Amino acid sequence: MLFNRRVMTSIPDNEAVSQLVPTAARQAQRVALIVAVAFFMQLLDSTIISTSLPQMGQSFGVPAVAMSIGITAYMLTMAVFVPLSAWLADRFGARNIFLVAIGLFTLASIACGYSQSLTQFVAARIVQGLGSALMTPVGRILVLRNAAKSELLAATALITWPALFAPVIGPMLGGFITTYLSWHWNFFINVPLSLAGLLLVARFVPGDRESETRPLDGRDSSSPRSASPRCSMGWNGLRIPRMACCRQWAWLPPASPSAGSPCGTCGG
Repeated sequence: MLFNRRVMTSIPDNEAVSQLVPTAARQAQRVALIVAVAFFMQLLDSTIISTSLPQMGQSFGVPAVAMSIGITAYMLTMAVFVPLSAWLADRFGARNIFLVAIGLFTLASIACGYSQSLTQFVAARIVQGLGSALMTPVGRILVLRNAAKSELLAATALITWPALFAPVIGPMLGGFITTYLSWHWNFFINVPLSLAGLLLVARFVPGDRESETRPLDGRDSSSPRSASPRCSMGWNGLRIPRMACCRQWAWLPPASPSAGSPCGTCGG
C-alpha cells in the first residue's frame, strides 16, 4: 500500500517535468523569433538605402558619392561600440539594453527620415549605428540565455534567416519605395517594426541581470558571458575579441606569451 502511494505521488512530478520541457522550448523559440525580427529590421536598414543615395544627394544638394559618408559613419560606430555590449548587458541586464538599442534605433530612423542636410543625416546615422551595435550581440545573449542546450541549434537557426533574406530584398524594396514614395520612407518603415519589437520584448522576454557587476576594463569585450563563444588573443598588447576559436581564424597570428594570455579554447 505504501509502495502504491509513492508511485502515485511520483506521477504528478513526472507529468510536471514533461510539461515544463515543452514550455521552456516554446519560450526559447519565442525569444529567438523576437530577436530575429529585430535583426531583420537592422539588416534591412543597412541595405535599403543603397539604391536611394542619388535621390538623397539631390535632396541634400550634394553629389551622390558624398552620401557614402553616412554608410561609413554607421559602420564605424558599430565597430566602436560592439565590444561594450557584453559589459553593458552584464551591468544593466540584456533585456534592458536590448530595449534601449531598439529605442535608439527607432529615434535615429525618424531623425534620418526628417534630415534636411548631410550633416544632420550623418549625425542620425551615428546614433543609429550605436543602437545597431548594441542590438546584434545583446540579442544573441538573450537567445543563448533563454535556450537550453538541446534548443541552441534551433534557436540559432531562427536568428540566422534575417542575414539571408534582408540583404536580398533590401535594395529592391528601397528602389521601390524611393520610386513610388520617397527616400524618407526607407527610414520611416522601421518605426512600426521597432514599436512592435519593443512591445514583444517587454511582454515576452524575461528580465535578467548579473548579480555580480564588474568594472569596465580592456577584458570585458572578451567576456565568456558574451553573445557567443569568443576568445581573446594578445596581439601587441591589445586584446581582440573574436567570434570563434583561434584555429578558425588563420589570418591572425597566434599569441605570444609576452603579448598576452593564450586562447582558453584552443591554447593558440
